[in-house]
Amino acid sequence: MSVRPARLSVALLVLAGVLWGTGGLAGAMLQSAAGLSPVAVAAYRLLVGGLLATVVVAGQLRYLRGRAALSRLLVAGGLLAQFQAAYQVAVAQIAVSLATLITIGCVPVFVVVISGVRERRVLLAVGTAVLGLALLSGGAAGADGWQVVSGVVMSLVAGAGFAALTLVSARPVPGQHVVTSAGLLLGGLFLLPLAGFDGMSVPLAGDVLALIGFLGLVPTALAYGSYFLGLRHAHPTAAALATMLEPLTATVLAVALHGERLTAAGVVGALLIAGALALYYLAPGTQEG
Repeated sequence: MSVRPARLSVALLVLAGVLWGTGGLAGAMLQSAAGLSPVAVAAYRLLVGGLLATVVVAGQLRYLRGRAALSRLLVAGGLLAQFQAAYQVAVAQIAVSLATLITIGCVPVFVVVISGVRERRVLLAVGTAVLGLALLSGGAAGADGWQVVSGVVMSLVAGAGFAALTLVSARPVPGQHVVTSAGLLLGGLFLLPLAGFDGMSVPLAGDVLALIGFLGLVPTALAYGSYFLGLRHAHPTAAALATMLEPLTATVLAVALHGERLTAAGVVGALLIAGALALYYLAPGTQEG
């Protein structure tokens, strides 16, 4: 029995959302274990993940010769660098779960507004998911004062960058998968000057090297690969809603492994997010782009 492209795209988007959910906590652990700045963590994530992804498509780098592909590569690299740096700074300022919730929560809103989507079911799904994120973020412990303000601002900046990347990537160019892989690596190179200023040296300890490898492979190379493959047969709104699985995964991991707390309101928020995703994805004809 063959799998419809739209269904496969949904599965890939869901996989990407879950894998991304491990990135915030892994980045925070790496920052703590190696004494790195948030930008250095973002640089390592993109450099390692981009290198792994580019090696996989090394035999198809010819696709980067065209003007359209090169232009998209520069845009993708710049947006990936901006998104990852802003997100890691937000994680350093406020709780992992809260930074992830705000960053991802604003993505579908930006996408819906910019795309001009007016379908009632889509707007209801996005509104329900955002309400769920608000409740979920209210149940997560965070910082106080100026740290909260700066963390929220950086989370919104990160979300805006990822929304722009989603919209741009929804219009594929020849060799889009190669552009995505090389874009991760280029994004890491863009961050090198800033990261090098703060210092990128790490202790050659097993736990630190394992965290770097995990951060590059799982929430970066595999997650971005799944996401952009899923975008081929999915509407940008479907892709943006799939990212809601990232804060769910991040919150569960932060509560289980990082000592963060989740209240009853947070549990209700998680259920609302799940309901919003079901409302969108289970309705006929809503997955295809």
